[in-house]
This record gives sequence, structure tokens and C-alpha cells, in this order.
Amino acid sequence: MSQLKAIIGLGNPGADYEATRHNAGAWLVQAVAKAAGGELRPDRKFLGLHARVRLDGQELHLLEPSTFMNRSGGAVAALTQFFKLAPDELLVAHDELDMPPGTARYKTGGGHGGHNGLRDIIRALGNDRSFHRLRIGIGHPGDARQVTHYVLGRPGKAERTAIDAAIDECLATLPQAVEGDWAKAMNRLHSFKS
Repeated sequence: MSQLKAIIGLGNPGADYEATRHNAGAWLVQAVAKAAGGELRPDRKFLGLHARVRLDGQELHLLEPSTFMNRSGGAVAALTQFFKLAPDELLVAHDELDMPPGTARYKTGGGHGGHNGLRDIIRALGNDRSFHRLRIGIGHPGDARQVTHYVLGRPGKAERTAIDAAIDECLATLPQAVEGDWAKAMNRLHSFKS
């Protein structure tokens, strides 16, 4: 198993979207930067906010694309090309409708599951799906017609507390994921529910 070299947190740019459910992936990358004592700074060549941090002795790139969600692939492609990163050295953190708030799961490979950010990243990586994902549960509104409004809405206080607790648990498992010990990272994270 290859080691992780970069964590990409998906979201939409701007103050209007900052606190919305669709930005759960961005919240994760912000939390990693804070925990590692790094600062995400605008970097035009990566179409987003970038930081280089050390996590348990391993150097990591953090990226929060500043493009809209459905254009996330450009930022990911720019980072991978510049630093010569392979798709299986990437961890993409994103919101997940099919899991309740307070849960998170690692996954390697697979399709986009209707997630426009993942769809664009797969396209930008030449249809290579071997990158790792960190799915952060945000719950589902119960009706497919309400999904867009729901993901672009703000979670209630209890819901946000549950999402933040899951993000904290993700941080606790990241050292194992970074080392490539996915079994250990998954074992702990997948048994967590806030």
C-alpha cells in the first residue's frame, strides 16, 4: 500500500457556502491544517488553498479547491501534476448523503455515487478511480428532489456537533491512513458513531 501524500477537502467557495453541508470535506482539511499547525493559503497554480504540513513525521499536501464543487478536478489535477502524485497517494474528503451525521468511512476506489466533485476528479485523473475517499456523513433529506437544497443548507446545531465529532475521529485515524495502514484506520473509524 502506498503512503498518502495529499488530502483534498471538497466544498464550494465563498462565505455563502462555508457553513453548508456540502463543505464537510473542506471542514476536514481545515481541521487537519489546524491540528498540524499549518495554514491554508491561496495558491493560484492549484486553484485553491494549499498547505504543506507534517503529520506524524510524514509530509502532506493539504488542498481545499476554491473552484465550485463540480469543477474540483482541475485543482486536483494541478496538484498531482505539479508534485507528480499518483492517484492512490490522494485522500479526497467529501460529504456523504447516504450516511448519517456523526459517521465517517474510508473507501478506496469506486464510482462517484452521484457526487459531482468526485465525478469531476475521476474525469480529471483520466478515469483513474484508485484514489482514497473519506466520506463524511451528512444524512439525507428523504426525498431526492430536496437533495440540492439540503446539501447547500446549513446543518442544525446538533447535526453540526455530530459532524464535527466524526471529523475529530477522522483526525485520530489519519496517522494510520497516512502510513497506509488502512485496516487499522478503517477498523477504528468505521466503529465510531457520535
